[in-house]
Amino acid sequence: MDLIAFGTMFLEIVFGDVPSLPAPGEEIFADEFAISCGGAVTAASAASRMGVSAGLSTLLGDDLGSRVVEEYCHRAGVDLSASQRVTGPAAGITVVVNYAGDRAFLSYLPLRAQTESREHERWLEVLRRERPAWCYLHAHLGMAGLIREARDLGIRVAVDVGLNEIAANPAAVLACARLADVFLPNAEELLRLTGAPSLSAAIGTAASWGPPVIVKRGASGAIVAGQPGRAGQTEVTEGIKRVRVRDRTGAGDAFAGALIGALCNGASITEAAAAGNAAGSDTVSRLGAVGEVAVEGLSSAAPALAAAALTVAAGERAAWAGRDTLGGQRAGPGSRPPGQDAPP
Repeated sequence: MDLIAFGTMFLEIVFGDVPSLPAPGEEIFADEFAISCGGAVTAASAASRMGVSAGLSTLLGDDLGSRVVEEYCHRAGVDLSASQRVTGPAAGITVVVNYAGDRAFLSYLPLRAQTESREHERWLEVLRRERPAWCYLHAHLGMAGLIREARDLGIRVAVDVGLNEIAANPAAVLACARLADVFLPNAEELLRLTGAPSLSAAIGTAASWGPPVIVKRGASGAIVAGQPGRAGQTEVTEGIKRVRVRDRTGAGDAFAGALIGALCNGASITEAAAAGNAAGSDTVSRLGAVGEVAVEGLSSAAPALAAAALTVAAGERAAWAGRDTLGGQRAGPGSRPPGQDAPP
């Protein structure tokens, strides 16, 4: 395979744009709705759309989310031979609600899935057996050793990151970034990781770490720095498309997958960043990380599943609000603490 993407997968229940999140006891309606899947499958499918051989290494259980991912990968041409089959649920479930120009998530990970990103020995065995040209993974504690061994095998490594991973252990993320063949943070992630006062300063710091750094900036394109034999920062806006933004979920993973696919096809790093821009634009124009996925028997059940998830979230918020007092009385449904005009 040209690329293997490592990580957890999610069944996504996605609501289109709504004016706000529901307050305790409230019900709101979205004009758009879709079922999708995301996680590591997003990068693999984006690379496959570039015409390269892409695989997914994850845990596949006997749950509904695993079935959705398997059926989608079959249609998208994503190789699942590097994945491991387990008993019980393995896919995460996430409800995506788009509002205020962004989206909020309510997610659940089965206990078995929570161990996936820590199964370094299994991942290394996959790399030894499959010998892909590239692998794609997220930086976190314990991953640096795997990256070193992958590179010793002649495999190039694309490293992404999330804000949670930076908050948990910035030193571990930095260690992974220094070892990568390409590091792929977005602007906010790089600012958090470096602590720099500006994005330009943050990119300058990251460029000194060694590998090329490609900073994802959404509709503003990408910035490439740290290219061998080339100083400074290069803004890449090619590939950006004018689209109606429906859901930003998965845009970063799609960017990464398309970029790696382009590199596999012989593109320069700036040309690959342009391919990433195009993939990101396509992704935000759809609901869900890979767009709507039709699975027989699921579409009719999904609205009830999503409504139940939102009801649970509203109930939790109501219980929290009930701990406060307003005028000596417990806060009832719909009440908010003084000075809070809208739900967070």
